[in-house]
Amino acid sequence: MTMKKGVFTVSLDFELYWGLRDKRTISEYEANLKGVKQAIERMLELFDKYEIHVTWATVGFLFAQDIDELKGLFPKQRPSYDNDNLNPYNYILDSDILESYCHFTPEIIDKVRTYKNQEIGTHTLSHYYCLEKGQSSEQFSSDIEVAIEIAKKMDIRIKSLVFPRNQWNNEYLSVLAEHGITSYRGNERGWLYKAVNGSDEKLLRRALRLMDSYFNITGANSYSQKSIGTKKPFNIPSSRFLRPVSKRFSRFEGLRKQRIIKSLKRAAKNQEIFHLWWHPHNFGVNIDDNIEFLDVILSSFRDLKAQYGMESLNMGEISDLISDE
Repeated sequence: MTMKKGVFTVSLDFELYWGLRDKRTISEYEANLKGVKQAIERMLELFDKYEIHVTWATVGFLFAQDIDELKGLFPKQRPSYDNDNLNPYNYILDSDILESYCHFTPEIIDKVRTYKNQEIGTHTLSHYYCLEKGQSSEQFSSDIEVAIEIAKKMDIRIKSLVFPRNQWNNEYLSVLAEHGITSYRGNERGWLYKAVNGSDEKLLRRALRLMDSYFNITGANSYSQKSIGTKKPFNIPSSRFLRPVSKRFSRFEGLRKQRIIKSLKRAAKNQEIFHLWWHPHNFGVNIDDNIEFLDVILSSFRDLKAQYGMESLNMGEISDLISDE
């Protein structure tokens, strides 16, 4: 079925400390991690208010109740990264206790499921890095297998995936197909957003991506359904990362807001897809300011829905529509 309207889709990289473990200590990011639950509750209220369909790409470790259950979920093959710091299994095995608020959130996952239009997808089991040296497609497949199984225990069928650190690997797409995953989030087009491993990520690219949030460097990054193609898994690329509100750049926040709204409007007028994403922990501090910013974006979508018929679909719904053609 061809989508004859503009589409607004949202995906969230729900990872908590598993996505930060190799970069920061818990104490360095504690405020954000402790604020996640409240931030998610506020986001869910907004999604419900504006009927926003969202894919929650969830790290599989978050489904566990505690460290004992987690240790029983280890896959047959674990990633053999050259950089041992990237491997979470050593961190787990070296720990007797892991704080629940930043490592395990089955109750939050269950709460998300009570809201309409919310899809639980996967961010891999272990926040797996598909472009880092040393690991293999077989190890990735073993990771995904367990991520799918742990979701099944909560009667969740995984159809959508977001690659951690946006390290999407074309050679691994066949693994997704083998496990029944029908869509993934690719990156925006262009050099600034090309998928690379950690050692190849340069400060210049990061600085330019920050500038692109406020000033139009790379364009709207909306795209047609036709560009997604007809082969599973479907690539539903990101259009814009929703950065958290910054006190440092407060004078430019209006520009950032208008950059998103203009891109969203372009997608609505041209019957294209606009894909916004962020991490729930980004909203863990300055919650009121971040929710207020998001409210303006979602309110703009509501206006575009009334004016142009734009609709909200999550990644799984988009892949289902394309599959029905």
